[in-house]
Amino acid sequence: MEEEVVVTRKGQTTVPVKLRRKYGIYEGTRLQVEDTGKGILFKKATSTLELIGSGSKYASVEEMKKLLDEMREEE
Repeated sequence: MEEEVVVTRKGQTTVPVKLRRKYGIYEGTRLQVEDTGKGILFKKATSTLELIGSGSKYASVEEMKKLLDEMREEE
């Protein structure tokens, strides 16, 4: 699927609605931007809500609380 978008003088553009729906991108969604060398790749950033319970095999509750607190400070 290839679509064309316009970049404003402020460097802003609009992600086409079909792609926003397909990838669950809504108002307030954070995207990571990566320079691939061939172009620009936008990836949906992982939110703290998506991480709930994901590290229970790898860290204690206290370690996870500390990590989540650090992530919340960044957001």
